[in-house]
Amino acid sequence: MLVVTKFGGSSLSCATQFEKVKKIVMSDPKRKIVVVSALGKRDSSDTKITDLLYILHAHLKYSVPYQDIWNMIYDRFVGVQKELNISYDIKVDLDLLYKELNKNISQDYLVSRGEYLTAKLMSSYLGYQFVDAKDLLCFNYDGLMDEATTTKNVKLAFSTYGTIVVPGFYGSYPNGSVKLLSRGGSDVTGSILSKCLNVTLYENWTDVSGILAADPRIIPSPRAIKEITYAELRELSYMGASVLHEETVFPVQQLNIPINLKNTNDPDHPGTLIKNVCTDESSIVTGIAGKKDFLSFNISKDHMSNEVGFLRRALSVF
Repeated sequence: MLVVTKFGGSSLSCATQFEKVKKIVMSDPKRKIVVVSALGKRDSSDTKITDLLYILHAHLKYSVPYQDIWNMIYDRFVGVQKELNISYDIKVDLDLLYKELNKNISQDYLVSRGEYLTAKLMSSYLGYQFVDAKDLLCFNYDGLMDEATTTKNVKLAFSTYGTIVVPGFYGSYPNGSVKLLSRGGSDVTGSILSKCLNVTLYENWTDVSGILAADPRIIPSPRAIKEITYAELRELSYMGASVLHEETVFPVQQLNIPINLKNTNDPDHPGTLIKNVCTDESSIVTGIAGKKDFLSFNISKDHMSNEVGFLRRALSVF
């Protein structure tokens, strides 16, 4: 029995959230692989570390003063380290990064430092081994993953250390340079590690208790969905239900590894289980989602399927 446990930015926004994460991880010995996002928002007026790093890169690129931005990033990381008395001296890595700041610094590299530094803090806090994602997730220059090399790397790292913390959101090209995934890519990192190790379960911890059956901005207090199939999730996502990064499902679905969406702030809530076949029959309707300003045209004509070029002619009207 083996579980990959991924924590989003909201689960890692401050020292208090770190404490919750440690309690969750240590409560189940099956949670041996931990994936982390960068420090997230502490409140609605706060800024994610990832966004600050993007802003920092823009300031560097266009020769705009950046010290204030850097100070915000520095203080966030050092604040967590000091408050929890984590033995890892993050100031050393922050000082090294500061020396690397220049207008030609790679955006992918700079932005990836959010996950990198968060993972180093978390690994020291948990007593797990830090393993850099660029040494695990390998991509070809066309952007496609080298699955064979990635699987070999992941299996070797896990067999060597037994318990690991991996930064999400990035991997590397053949020359070792950092390649960012698209935003929300830490979900995908966890999914890839789950597939490589063929784990029992992939847990994705965030700040909501699973997938809600309707948009809470429209429907007051909608219930959480107990179980949902991969196919149903794709339908809801297509219609606007933003839950998981769209590429998260494919790696685990191939091996029928279920995903459990859970709430770091309410760990006892069962959350939502995503799998190929659902056994829960407590509700006829799984969930409701929709798009505004969306118009569909229905065209019907007798023997339409026998007419070559009909679809092309219909579309040419538009």
